[in-house]
Amino acid sequence: MKKIKLLSLALLATCCGLKAQQLPLYSQYMLNDFSMNPAVAGTQPYFDIKSDNRFQWMGITDAPRTYILTLDGPITKQHIGIGTYVFTDITGPTRRTGFTTAYSYHMKLTKDLNLSLGLAAGILQFAVDGQAITLVQQNDQALVNQFESAIVPDFAAGVYLYSSKFYVGIAAPQIIPFKAKLNSFADANDEMVTHFYATAGYNFDLGTNFSLEPCVVAKYVNPAPPQFDLGARVLYSHKVWIGAGYRTLDAAYAMIGYTYQQNLTIGFSYDYPLTDINKYSTGTTELFIGIKFNKQKTADHPMM
Repeated sequence: MKKIKLLSLALLATCCGLKAQQLPLYSQYMLNDFSMNPAVAGTQPYFDIKSDNRFQWMGITDAPRTYILTLDGPITKQHIGIGTYVFTDITGPTRRTGFTTAYSYHMKLTKDLNLSLGLAAGILQFAVDGQAITLVQQNDQALVNQFESAIVPDFAAGVYLYSSKFYVGIAAPQIIPFKAKLNSFADANDEMVTHFYATAGYNFDLGTNFSLEPCVVAKYVNPAPPQFDLGARVLYSHKVWIGAGYRTLDAAYAMIGYTYQQNLTIGFSYDYPLTDINKYSTGTTELFIGIKFNKQKTADHPMM
């Protein structure tokens, strides 16, 4: 059986026993803000499939791996958007998998200003593979040598104000704190915790062919301290970009990306940890892939 390092056991305790950040973390959020806010669904004039694959803390055994797949788009012109969101977050012997569908309603406030209200519903599965754990004391009853899982419902809500130049959003994933009970962790406080996200971004025109897009995400989940993610990218002809960012209590990161024929987007980011984990890890990598289809003629969202 695979031997689990001390880090993984600590993370296992965090997943099952502490009220902390429970949802996937990723750096290229400015390319896929729908995964944080259901009200973003349908803000672009096309359907969009996006995949984000994150490999955290390279060099550490059983470090977190996150895979995200989203699809969203408009089903009526300027009024209704739909989307779906699938993710799996793996750390050592633990796995958290989610599937969500979203609905959004868009209202035109002025010629260039829109307000979207979004709701999402889905399910979450929490799982622990006991066979992947080697215990120091083989007769320890804290963990049983089997696969365990629990499934709970999940709901989210969001508001999104956007125009051709800026956006501001507020969302609350896991808005109802259901509990996921695993037999081996019967005494753990394994309640889903409501998260709060606030996002904002602006598109500055820097002249011929260049633009600047700063973005910010604020995250809060009780009792952890608030976390802020400040990032920006410079684009050339809306095709090639480079960017950088800083995430408080965590890391600094750099990004690069390219869009081919306005349909295929590829992005890559590298995080350098700013905590003591950098003594053991070479950093975090993330690969983003997006495909646009069924494109309409106009758009109001600034981040094309």
